[in-house]
Amino acid sequence: MKNQNPQTIYLKDYQPPLYLVEHTSMTFQILKGDDVRVTSKTQFIKNHDGEENLVLNGEHLVLKNVTLNDKRLESGTDFQVDNETLTLPCPGDSFTLEITTQIDPEHNTALEGLYLSQGNFCTQCEAQGFRRITYYLDRPDVLSKFTVRIEADKATYPVLLSNGNLIEEGDLDQGRHYTLWDDPFSKPCYLFALVAGTLVHIKDEFTTKSGRTVDLRIYVREGDQGQCRHAMESLKKAMKWDEDVYGREYELDRFNIVAVSDFNMGAMENTSLNIFNTALVLAHQDTATDFDFIRVEGVIGHEYFHNWTGNRITCRDWFQLSLKEGLTVFRDQEFSSDMNSRAVQRIDDVVKLRRMQFAEDAGPLAHPIRPDNYIEINNFYTMTVYEKGAEVIRMQHTLLGAENYRKGTDLYFERHDGEAVTCEDFVKCMSDASGKDLTGQFSNWYNQAGTPEITARGSYDEEAQTYTLTLTQYTPPTPGQDTKKPLLIPVATGLIGEDGKEIQETTILELTDSTQDFTFENVSSKPVPSILRGFSAPVKLKTDLNDDELRFLQIHDTDGFNRWEAGQTLALRMIGRMLDKTEKGEEPETDKKFITSFSDLLSQALEEDSDKALMARALALPDIAMIAQERNVVDPTMIYEVRKQVLDDLRRSQRAKLESLYRQNNTQTTFGISPDDMAERALKNTALAYLSTSERREDIERAKQQYDTAKNMTDRVAAISALINKTCAERKNVLAHYYEHFSAHALVIDKWFSLQASGIRKTTLEDIKQLRDHEAFNLRNPNRVRALYAAFAMNNPVSFHDVSGKGYAFLTDAILELNETNPQIAARLLTPMREWKRYTTDRQEKMKAALIQIRDTDNLSNDVYEIVQKSL
Repeated sequence: MKNQNPQTIYLKDYQPPLYLVEHTSMTFQILKGDDVRVTSKTQFIKNHDGEENLVLNGEHLVLKNVTLNDKRLESGTDFQVDNETLTLPCPGDSFTLEITTQIDPEHNTALEGLYLSQGNFCTQCEAQGFRRITYYLDRPDVLSKFTVRIEADKATYPVLLSNGNLIEEGDLDQGRHYTLWDDPFSKPCYLFALVAGTLVHIKDEFTTKSGRTVDLRIYVREGDQGQCRHAMESLKKAMKWDEDVYGREYELDRFNIVAVSDFNMGAMENTSLNIFNTALVLAHQDTATDFDFIRVEGVIGHEYFHNWTGNRITCRDWFQLSLKEGLTVFRDQEFSSDMNSRAVQRIDDVVKLRRMQFAEDAGPLAHPIRPDNYIEINNFYTMTVYEKGAEVIRMQHTLLGAENYRKGTDLYFERHDGEAVTCEDFVKCMSDASGKDLTGQFSNWYNQAGTPEITARGSYDEEAQTYTLTLTQYTPPTPGQDTKKPLLIPVATGLIGEDGKEIQETTILELTDSTQDFTFENVSSKPVPSILRGFSAPVKLKTDLNDDELRFLQIHDTDGFNRWEAGQTLALRMIGRMLDKTEKGEEPETDKKFITSFSDLLSQALEEDSDKALMARALALPDIAMIAQERNVVDPTMIYEVRKQVLDDLRRSQRAKLESLYRQNNTQTTFGISPDDMAERALKNTALAYLSTSERREDIERAKQQYDTAKNMTDRVAAISALINKTCAERKNVLAHYYEHFSAHALVIDKWFSLQASGIRKTTLEDIKQLRDHEAFNLRNPNRVRALYAAFAMNNPVSFHDVSGKGYAFLTDAILELNETNPQIAARLLTPMREWKRYTTDRQEKMKAALIQIRDTDNLSNDVYEIVQKSL
């Protein structure tokens, strides 16, 4: 572990590399799990005037040999080495350095660099894992072509993979064999990948637009190959989509995907050898939910799209991380929108943004999409960099239009292929190609933290037949940024007449000042404005629309996102009023008009031609986390009780319609993953969730019956979710059956842990402690850790924030234990405690004490230290 006063890295201090790498040849001799010999032969050239030392990064390495231009060097005399660097004094203008290191993947519990996952070797080098393999210039602006030779025992490790094209393979003495890989495209070392092990694969091919055939393979452990077909089809769809929408063709002979169960991230875009968490590859109706199917498709697309937006063009430095991640998230969101329901995809993306990123923007770790400093780069793989970064790209698409945006990306690929660039380089391409300058005010989005707040006020002049919309923008202060500059914000707006018909199609209003008026001409009657359609900017919107106008939009808005948004706003307003009453000691009541609106939505959902996917979202109430964002002081228990009261009132008053909706959508005899199939299941299970908020026997038996007859994991998990908060025998029975039936499937058992950790029961804290001691729990497996600890702390705010503080103590113990073995995962588990100041005083005191306990622990990792210190 590192010291507790680590160095802060600043964007302003960036300097170009003193040396560049022309070519890197590597040989990996895999001898045992704890003994791999790595020889790297690297051709350097000087990138400066004068005489400067070559300083290479390296950690957890045993140095065996250093040779400069075929001359063996002596440590202490010819070079200096410490725990983090190897320094070579002024080695010349052009030279070849050969370094041999010994590494121990078997005991690499941090899962960075080269490590073992269930007997198979694999790598994770982003952001700074390559330095755990050999001494190197481990920074993204040093690009090199790589040739890699892997040698290992053939019986133990029959599959040997690396980046690029396979150019040679063969047998060696003593039962060993080798493969030789060549990657003709220069890349930074964070994109290096290696896999060696006993794996099986499924195979397919893709013919590019120029007629080349690409060999596609997905490698998994024996027994998992039957769950790979959806991932393969998703890959082919992504390759075709990228050609059609962005004009990007894949130019290597092979594209490999490997799925491993021990992985800190979701997936990694290493050139031509994507390494995935099994959770984002394996998908079958018996083991994966509809959410899993969509997520696999989206992440397969995301990592493939990185081939151009991240690999062929990469980041100059890690502060530019959103250059590749924000852009690629936008690309995968659009891909998923084209493959499924666009409105629903947008809703789901915005819910994720609001739930996680808005909270990040409002907390002590708020930062711009391009941060200006960090202590540990792993901590900046954040929702802000990814999801808000995607929204900034989306705004450029909105402001320029699809045609000019495409011109901009074409110019970006043409101008910067093979380079490491900055966010400014991307924005300049957008500006140069379109003729619209985005390098000025719009760039504030890259440099300012915080979620902008827009206030909208409308006025109608009947005599002049004009409608004026006044928009005001304000961005609250964030740590280190007390005052904010006005942003360029695209506000997509339409007007709807009193007859429910659109009288002004969507227009992009460009808000640039603190306050600005926009006037619509020839408006024959007072309209209802539909503002921020499609969520055209990542802002919080407050309007002067009354509840009746929101109900009008809920029924008549032609923008699917804003129809859903109107209903969510109504619910948040009502629940907010109910919470205000509760805080005053008064009895809250569910608004009768809200119940009527819900009834009207149910009637729409029951219509034969209803948009079932949209209706499933529209009928759902905002979750506890979303409601909490609207409160000055957060009391999760109070929010839960008020929300439950609304659910109960809706169920009691609309039972007949909910039962009809359930029956009407409970007719599938065969399984499919078309958008229509998924929408029907979603609507059915939304009805089931409402009906199951009661303790009536018939409702419990309905959920149990669905579990017993389920032909897919979506319906099975929905049935368990309907029972998970209860104390009935049916809950115990379905959990026992589920574990027994699926114990051989790790990802399915992850769901078993998560479902129980999310249950809101008096015994939840005791339940999760028993799960922590369960034979199937493994603290070394990130998926299992997330399934228990993250599900409890992030998806169960009522139990986690129990006033006893036991939830905080449970999480603290896990963080301190993981700090010793996997600091990345430990740091991410801190997320729900970062906003400790927003909670009730009693909860604040206990969370603060937990954070101080963590901060004052000896040998705290940089990952955990940075999050705790900034939170406090």
